[in-house]
Amino acid sequence: MKLIIQIPCLNESATLAVAIGALPRTVEGFDQVEWLIIDDGSTDNTGELACQLGVHHVIRHQMNRGLATAFMTGLDACLRLGADVIVNTDADNQYEADDIPLLTSPILAGQADMVIGARPIDETEHFSWVKKKLQRLGSWAVRVASQTDVADAPSGFRAISRETAMRLNVFNSYTYTLETIIQAGRSNLRVLSVPIRTNPDLRPSRLVKSIRSYVQRSLITILRVFAIYRPFLLFFWPAVVLGGAGLIAGLRYVYFVAIGQGGGHVQSVIFAALCLILSALMVMMGFLAELISTNRKLMERIDVRLQRVEHRRLEQDKP
Repeated sequence: MKLIIQIPCLNESATLAVAIGALPRTVEGFDQVEWLIIDDGSTDNTGELACQLGVHHVIRHQMNRGLATAFMTGLDACLRLGADVIVNTDADNQYEADDIPLLTSPILAGQADMVIGARPIDETEHFSWVKKKLQRLGSWAVRVASQTDVADAPSGFRAISRETAMRLNVFNSYTYTLETIIQAGRSNLRVLSVPIRTNPDLRPSRLVKSIRSYVQRSLITILRVFAIYRPFLLFFWPAVVLGGAGLIAGLRYVYFVAIGQGGGHVQSVIFAALCLILSALMVMMGFLAELISTNRKLMERIDVRLQRVEHRRLEQDKP
């Protein structure tokens, strides 16, 4: 069994040595433990420093492509390197590396496909009161969207089985944390949350530049994932609201016609017709989106099968 610990990096030369120094060289249940760095277009010496620190694998993006893309690049590389389980962590040593067995043991026991480390948010001193409340609210929204029981959705400290890694596809370049949980939940993968420890803050978060920006991007991410994985539901409820408004306006006009005052309420007919037409269009868009979603699911299955064939070939080619 092989475990690969991956770390997406962008200009992390100031903190990388601390993060690498904390990583375990052996983890219970694994014959091999390797480290992988994804240098996402750093302009400092992050990649060179990783090699000096004894990292087994270093992958470089020629330009900055975003955290989510770096995460997916790491997953693809880990799969090609024969990882049975992949652990993702941060380069700022935010998460306690000694807790990695807490993430991997449920996967080894066959109890989970993805395990998310839940930080002690209420006890984290460098989190403001507003950020703590927004973290709770965001995690609640992801739980509703994904139908999982994840306590800390924005946490990047997570373990992923090889089969799950094959199925993940991130479309958002901003962050992978929310989208992968919703995708896994909607794909009927088992997502487990376990409490983990954190270390003192070494630098401010680069992902959360402002609370307003983070909330906006997170909401857009959740909306996009719903459009991809639950498209009919996304269009159905607006169609119900518009159809209901059109029906009420139409009945209002019928009422006034019945009492002989229909001439002064023609605007109700126009409003009712507009709402009913928009409602019908929403339903049609929902059906089309559902058909596209079905095609996407078929493509995902084909992609997983191709990856399985490729990995079997790679295993056979090993000396």
